[in-house]
Amino acid sequence: MPKHWAASHESGPLTRLHAEGVGPRLARPGTYALLFACPRPARPRVGALGRVALEPGYLVYVGSAFGPGGLGGRLRHHLRRCSRPRWHVDHLRPHTRLLGAWCCNGDRDLEHAWAEAFADLPGASRPRLGFGSSDCRCPSHLLHLPRRPGAAAGPRRLRAARRGATLAFLSEDRLQLELA
Repeated sequence: MPKHWAASHESGPLTRLHAEGVGPRLARPGTYALLFACPRPARPRVGALGRVALEPGYLVYVGSAFGPGGLGGRLRHHLRRCSRPRWHVDHLRPHTRLLGAWCCNGDRDLEHAWAEAFADLPGASRPRLGFGSSDCRCPSHLLHLPRRPGAAAGPRRLRAARRGATLAFLSEDRLQLELA
């Protein structure tokens, strides 16, 4: 792990990584996994997919940002609620609370490996096939978890799937700060 990434532990189950100079890292391309809390059942309409049944628990949405603006541009979009949703995940925001995101820079698209890593967690399910994966052969890039991914399980699986990229989890507050 590079020296400028320093790990600290919060009272919650996820490892929270703080970094000096995250801003420049977020300007580069990479892969991200958004972590949402879903407090109650919901059935949002998601474009051509139709209604998607969301159960209470946690949702992880895995995506990549290889266009202009890199991770920062994409995460900035996901931090706000959209009046005109563009991506499948935009339809979740009114029904969930964003807790944070795992991020890594790299010129390789790791979203498929990360989606499978989360799908392998105990109790994981796919609320709707095709969610976020209309441009690939993955079953879904949206996963439901009955429990919040633990400090070791989620990040350990992502590190195994990241193929050498630097990995960080940024809380929603930290993302707001870094992307302001």
